[in-house]
Amino acid sequence: MSTNNGYILVEQSLNLSGTASLLGAKNAALPIMASLILTSGKSVLYNVPNSADIKEMIELLEDLGAKIDFDKEKNILEFDGSFINKAEVKHEVMDKMRASILVMGPLLSRFKKARAAFPGGCLIGARPIDFHLKGFESLGVKITNDSEFIYATIDGQLKEERKIVLEYPSVGATENLVMFAVLQAGVTKIINAALEPEVLDFLEVLKKMGANISFEIPATIIITGVKKLNSVSHTIIPDRLEAGALLLAAAITGGNIELPDARPDHMDLFLEKLKQMGHEINIGFNNLSSNKNIKTGVKLIATKSQRAVNIKTCPYPGFPTDLQAPIMAALCLANGVSVVEETVFENRLMHVKELEKMGAQISVKNNKATVNGVDHLYGASVIASDIRASAALVLAGLAAKGKTQVFGINHWRRGYDKLEDKLINLGAKIEIINN
Repeated sequence: MSTNNGYILVEQSLNLSGTASLLGAKNAALPIMASLILTSGKSVLYNVPNSADIKEMIELLEDLGAKIDFDKEKNILEFDGSFINKAEVKHEVMDKMRASILVMGPLLSRFKKARAAFPGGCLIGARPIDFHLKGFESLGVKITNDSEFIYATIDGQLKEERKIVLEYPSVGATENLVMFAVLQAGVTKIINAALEPEVLDFLEVLKKMGANISFEIPATIIITGVKKLNSVSHTIIPDRLEAGALLLAAAITGGNIELPDARPDHMDLFLEKLKQMGHEINIGFNNLSSNKNIKTGVKLIATKSQRAVNIKTCPYPGFPTDLQAPIMAALCLANGVSVVEETVFENRLMHVKELEKMGAQISVKNNKATVNGVDHLYGASVIASDIRASAALVLAGLAAKGKTQVFGINHWRRGYDKLEDKLINLGAKIEIINN
């Protein structure tokens, strides 16, 4: 991994305290942006984070012909899909971001064909796109590939009733298959679908566009095709993963934080684990402006003596894999022994050896990490292997004695929009060093 693009310099910063706002969830914004391919008018998205992945998606959509104006200060994105005129995504664009595969469904739906290179992104295991491709094939799409590209075409008439049972509730595959199905005549059932908050926000946007989408228990999405989707205006839900990182920053440094925008109903198990660690959690002290029945707001007052807890990542509503690395940083300083089991992605424990450089005591067997809490961590030079590992190492650096250099800054930029500034406002000593 290249370390020549700069690093994050972190100094020990105890008792981080204050209030922070949240931007929209990147993992909701990306599929929502892809879904705008299905429209031909002008749409507006609010609360869009200015992260590197968002910039890459903008580049991808503009390459397809979309007209986009993104106000990075106000986080407002204006999109006009009237000029999208091709169904092929350049190799160099796909290679930068795994979420780029999300354009395949809407391109197929709009043009009856799509060509895309195998996508890039974080190196955290297979993250197989097989779920996407097998799903398309089950719905009647012809899929072929060579060493570089995936080709998808709709040959002839699709069945009037289509059903796909996902082997695993893949978020990306669920979103891709829904985008393909919304403009196809007939009814499509997706069984064992992902129902993360970000997926539900994405589905809400499609329904605003005019898509006919309903649900069955358990975890089944039913799409009745419509002939046309309209432009849309939508505010992206707050990022529960950014919220998690900020809450853990206060927790690991012994401080307190208030997040007025946070959706506690999106973070139930994570907040429960923070309580089990000994932190005081208060929730639901605000009303969502668009829906008075939804309570927002999370406040954490850190304990001075964290307790060990066990974590097992699972699809929502289980513990989110994207908060596994950040919470492990806090567990390194907890009293007792924690077991962290990763069941969603393989190879998503690569941050362990970096935490060990800082004095953490962790042993790994297969997909389980056993964390023996220590009294202190110490600053070191470490390398982030993915977005959430970068957050974990910054969090560890906030609590560690001395200074920590976190390389792999590109991952931090891919996942977060000025999160370092929010931490600085809480009292953190953080500096981005650009080479």
